[in-house]
Amino acid sequence: MLSKSSARYFFIGGTTLFSLIFLGLTVDTVRQAPERTNAHKLSEPVARGKLIWDQNNCMGCHTLLGEGAYYAPELTKVYERRGAAWMKVFLKDPQAMFPGQRKMVQYNFKEQEIEDLIAFFQWIGEMDLNGFPKKPYLAVKEATQTPVSTMPSAVSTTTPKVFQDLCVACHQLNGHGGTLGPALDGVGQRMSTPELATWLKDPNAVKPGTTMPTLGLSDIQIQELALFLSQTQ
Repeated sequence: MLSKSSARYFFIGGTTLFSLIFLGLTVDTVRQAPERTNAHKLSEPVARGKLIWDQNNCMGCHTLLGEGAYYAPELTKVYERRGAAWMKVFLKDPQAMFPGQRKMVQYNFKEQEIEDLIAFFQWIGEMDLNGFPKKPYLAVKEATQTPVSTMPSAVSTTTPKVFQDLCVACHQLNGHGGTLGPALDGVGQRMSTPELATWLKDPNAVKPGTTMPTLGLSDIQIQELALFLSQTQ
């Protein structure tokens, strides 16, 4: 049993020791923060994107860096999962991308605001977070878990970039891609190049009520995709 003086010294010594450890860890954390957060990439678009995030109370539905609500998806690695092209289309019109499913508010963001938000999410996603958030284990095909922004070529090196950026988010080809839409294997045998181009330009005009959104593709992108898809087996 400790005497009063021994207990006092034990308390003072223990408090001092752990206070020094705490201060040391704090100093080390502050020292590493600029490098781990890529502070040198904290540009004006990133800062504007953060302001848009705060002003629209996005954390009321989403989590970011582990903080926020759980009504909507976690967004720390959204840039890695989806890529800039997909995010741009989605932020412009969330409902169009997932008709009847997504509950995200239509904020009517301007083009510059969308670019700023994407820059902010890219900066967040490139932070060194020691593996956070951990990629979930899903009992589905591995192909459906591949990030859109890093999706390997499903057919060849001539795969159009827009296919890699957008189409694989919902469709599979040769086992790679999402499952929201039908697989595109053999679509070239069912539809001609002109038919594919007409569909890609305005899916709802061809099939009213379809869940396929109008992506606002340029004529060049439409022709590239139509030609590519017409060659699928």
